[in-house]
Amino acid sequence: MGTAAVLFPCCLSVCLYLSCLCGTASGGTELGVVTCGSVVKLLNTKHNVRLHSHDVRYGSGSGQQSVTGVTSAEDSNSYWSVRGTSGGACGRGVPVRCGQTIRLTHVNTRRNLHSHYFASPLSSNQEVSAFGEEGEGDHLDEWTVQCGGSAWSREEAVRFRHRATEALLSVTGEQYGRPIHGQREVHAMTGPGPHSLWRAMEGVFVKPSESLPGGEDYTYPHTEF
Repeated sequence: MGTAAVLFPCCLSVCLYLSCLCGTASGGTELGVVTCGSVVKLLNTKHNVRLHSHDVRYGSGSGQQSVTGVTSAEDSNSYWSVRGTSGGACGRGVPVRCGQTIRLTHVNTRRNLHSHYFASPLSSNQEVSAFGEEGEGDHLDEWTVQCGGSAWSREEAVRFRHRATEALLSVTGEQYGRPIHGQREVHAMTGPGPHSLWRAMEGVFVKPSESLPGGEDYTYPHTEF
């Protein structure tokens, strides 16, 4: 295993020290695109909330791990790793292409962003959950990045279309009560609009020059930033 493979997990807690390996979201060398293997927070630009999950299950619908939107920029439960699908490689450090299908894996619980035809709890749109174990789920974890150029730019608001149902990852403002008071419902909707636009914000962005030969998909340890 190469030096980059050994050192990269350290970026999760000491990314400033390893700035030679990673382009961070504040200061240092900036990457203009989101790359495979990066760990990011995603901001819904309409409602100013970050995509979030936690080990709290829905009380209705699928009963799977809930996915919400939070206003806090500091919460470590809002980090997601950008990974390939079971049928499509996503070489670490390679820019994510517009139109590419990926998985987004919640770093702290290792479950994948997921959707299906269950109704969401508040709006009765399509439920979005976190599913799987140790980063492995099923085909309902796959999302296609919709953007305007050749690659997913960090400066651009993009959409995520669920591959199986063609619905878009969205927020329309409904708020939960206890035990996740004030968090916003995240769901999927068929029509594009301002509610389905997301921008990459804080995170650790792997430089293309540091990708490993063979394009291995990296498995992240359970950790916090």
